[in-house]
Amino acid sequence: MMKRKKKIAALTMSIALIGSLLSTGAASVSANEKTPSMNTSKLLNVAHRGASGHAPEHTIPSYELGEEMKGDYIEVDLQMTKDGTLIAMHDESVDRTTNGTGLVKDYTIEQIKELDAGSWFNEKYPEKADPAYEGIQVPTLEEVIQTFGTGARYYIETKSPDVYPGMEEELLRILNKYNLTGVNERSSKVLIQSFSQESLLKMHDLNPNLPLIQLISYKEPATISEEELQELSEYAVGVGMSASKIDGTYVQKVRNAGLLIHPYTVNDKEQMTRLLDWGVTGMFTNYPDVLNDVLHGK
Repeated sequence: MMKRKKKIAALTMSIALIGSLLSTGAASVSANEKTPSMNTSKLLNVAHRGASGHAPEHTIPSYELGEEMKGDYIEVDLQMTKDGTLIAMHDESVDRTTNGTGLVKDYTIEQIKELDAGSWFNEKYPEKADPAYEGIQVPTLEEVIQTFGTGARYYIETKSPDVYPGMEEELLRILNKYNLTGVNERSSKVLIQSFSQESLLKMHDLNPNLPLIQLISYKEPATISEEELQELSEYAVGVGMSASKIDGTYVQKVRNAGLLIHPYTVNDKEQMTRLLDWGVTGMFTNYPDVLNDVLHGK
């Protein structure tokens, strides 16, 4: 079994770090006995930060387009404000995707709501510009759930959880509030992902029935051992990593271990088709409309 007291300091976990955390005396237990069961026959089209190739990432318009373009999941990266509100934003800093500057953790939610989260997109991509994007707000996690409801599916990432004490507890509070856990936890209405193994283990302790995806950062072509896969299976239902780092052998090894594999970020048809041929169970894309066409042979 895993030694829970070991800490992970890095924000992104290399596969070497996973290996260093493995317990040599791990019991041989199947993933289905330790983690929620999942539908492995469904190929997931995950709208990366919404349909972020078409609209400003992590905004309601981007999420709406993701649904319209047949994305199966709304991906929500989480940051936390100074006063403890979970918001949808990829970066720890507001600089790239708003007209503000500084770290999210130094802003109150009231201050975050004053920022313009759309004009940058119009300026960067004039060919895709829409006046409606000007002045749109950064949404909170609750606002996203309130907008799309409990019938939607959410793929949520705890970003930089070591920067935000209590992030996991607040996330679970919100999921419980909207009945996105409990009797339906095995229906994969919500998937939780993170590069932080510690954050996922915390979520697993808080609610063992939540399906978890371990993100792995590879600097070299990806490799993974049977021992590492066994360790991951004790708390996660799948893994995610850069699509550019994997090959067919890696994919099959992960699948043979009973784990899902959702690489990111895949935006061209040729790569989408190659990954599907290798056997991935889904992928993240900025263009869910393109992936939908590939999945339906168009």
